[in-house]
Amino acid sequence: MKKEVAKGKKSASGSPVASTVRKQRDIQRDVENKDKKKSSKSSGEKKKAVQAGPKSQPTRQAGQHLDKPGDEYRLDPAPRYSAPFYKGSGKLEDKVALITGGDSGIGRAVAVLMAREGADVAIGYLEEDEDADATRQAVEKEGRRCLVVRGDVKDPEFCNELVAKTVEEFGRLDVLVNNAAFQMHTERLEDLTDEHLQETLQTNIGGYFQMARAALPFLKAGSAIINTGSETGLFGSAALLDYSATKGAIHAFTRSLAKNVLSRGIRVNAVAPGPVWTPLNPSDQPAEKIPEFGKDSAMGRAAQPEELAPAYVFLAAPACSSYISGSVLEVLGGPTG
Repeated sequence: MKKEVAKGKKSASGSPVASTVRKQRDIQRDVENKDKKKSSKSSGEKKKAVQAGPKSQPTRQAGQHLDKPGDEYRLDPAPRYSAPFYKGSGKLEDKVALITGGDSGIGRAVAVLMAREGADVAIGYLEEDEDADATRQAVEKEGRRCLVVRGDVKDPEFCNELVAKTVEEFGRLDVLVNNAAFQMHTERLEDLTDEHLQETLQTNIGGYFQMARAALPFLKAGSAIINTGSETGLFGSAALLDYSATKGAIHAFTRSLAKNVLSRGIRVNAVAPGPVWTPLNPSDQPAEKIPEFGKDSAMGRAAQPEELAPAYVFLAAPACSSYISGSVLEVLGGPTG
């Protein structure tokens, strides 16, 4: 069979085509050799944690396990919530914020920064009295009032009661932060009991619906609802099937509710955190896994709650986000994938 050669090109080894092939293969070999050297050099090295803020954050947690629902005061190291480099500027002056799961973790950090921005704060919590009192003291240290109410967001009556007590105490409600959550891993779907599934569903998404429904009659134009989603709702998690499903539902609920209440001037958004050092994970995983928690994130470490809280302030404050609704703000420690 006759082989045709493009005009102006030769089939000989000295042809432009052959020269290009040799060049590409030389480049290929050069890159492959560099990859081998890089792989050999880094094979014994651990990923270095990234610090990108005004102070260094902890990069390791001690092996520990907490009984549910998890007490923050027992954690080592203690989660950081005070955000000393964050300066308030009256973004939420004289507004009222209600935060579920406000006793610890992200909820406590959000309570403190919203108080620093001038808001009075109400928190709902399950039974962690000592943690709730610590949050109250932290809010009052910022010069604002704090109401703490014990109860379960799975119960619609409690959700109504929490909102009613908040309005009775402070005379208004401007910001709802849905943050309470239940997380417990299960390696196989067959091992996920009905009781476990319902606890996750009714806390993580049922509670969000019920709190929003209770709050909406008191929210006015300029008010905001902020839901806590998760990276697991974006990418899934093999051992957190139920939890991931609820977080994906929260993202969809956020976008749908945003459309539903847009005409009222009420904004609805969500924050989707990556790994964050709170009581949630040490009360889910065995102690031996905790030192590695967060190491697989882009920054090679878990976030501290104080690194998440400014995102909630941003979405709550009309001066910052009056044209943002239906968004899921990712706070994952860097690009993923």
